[in-house]
Amino acid sequence: MKYTYKGSVFHRLINGFMAQGGDFTKGNGTGGISIYGDRFPDENMTLRHTKRGMLSMANAGPNTNGSQFFITFVPCDWLDGNHCVFGEITEGNDVLDQLERAGSRSGRPAASFIIEECGEVPVKQEQ
Repeated sequence: MKYTYKGSVFHRLINGFMAQGGDFTKGNGTGGISIYGDRFPDENMTLRHTKRGMLSMANAGPNTNGSQFFITFVPCDWLDGNHCVFGEITEGNDVLDQLERAGSRSGRPAASFIIEECGEVPVKQEQ
């Protein structure tokens, strides 16, 4: 099993809410796995869904994180305390706009969006 988002799709796009992806095992939102096993505990509930472009773990309840994630299209305060925010978009808002335009109320995408490349972002060490 390869643990990578490369080649995986955004399987759920809801206008005015979020884009969900990260199911690299089944590609439809019913799969996913992490380097810690099938699921892992919540790690941080202090960061909030305060704006467009917040990156957060998708889950099925407390301590059920896997590989799926979502990116917000709007602030989503009702998700605070239920989903772990772990980052935010710093560039590529045009791509986020395209994702949202291809969304629907049901979440079924009107177009296919595939993650072509991914990797780790190096952390700058303070001197």
